[in-house]
Amino acid sequence: MADAGAPGRPNQKSRTRKDLLRAAARLMQAGQSPTLEEVAEEAMVSRATAYRYFPGVEALMTEAALDVAMPEADSFFADDPSAEPLERLLRADAAVAGMIRANEPALRAMLIHSLQQGLAGGGVPVRQNRRTPLIEAALAPGALAPWVRDRLAKALALVIGTESMLAFKDVLALPDDEADAVRRWMIRALVEAARRA
Repeated sequence: MADAGAPGRPNQKSRTRKDLLRAAARLMQAGQSPTLEEVAEEAMVSRATAYRYFPGVEALMTEAALDVAMPEADSFFADDPSAEPLERLLRADAAVAGMIRANEPALRAMLIHSLQQGLAGGGVPVRQNRRTPLIEAALAPGALAPWVRDRLAKALALVIGTESMLAFKDVLALPDDEADAVRRWMIRALVEAARRA
């Protein structure tokens, strides 16, 4: 049996999780309400494997719907000739914020499932990283050094996404427009710091 900590294993686990989400999305888009077993079959994995990644079909279908709602990094900037990372990041942030507001109940349900799975352990990824590819696509044309671009992308992942929405809404009790202004301010500050690095 392969060592779960062996190189490449985390990537394989992430791919398996993504395959399950894509299979669920395909079945939903075909008008089906599939069982977890049907999604596993579509993804060409065992039923047991599907259950290692998702506690039930509800959790899988909730996250699959969110996966579809998230802007795709490959196509989001296809019509954007700008090489200015700040403009592109602000555009990506606005799109993600809109998706979050349109799907807030489902995102909160997904967070509950991921927190429960995180407590259970097991070594499988409990969340799909949807924001980083979009952030990296926004930064791609820029002239930042690779290590600076990498560090900036990681910092921005704390600002753009569901967790910042929870902090703004649940902890700080900010209205959406003020949360947007603070988030844009943080993005600008991070980009300026990266340019000085």
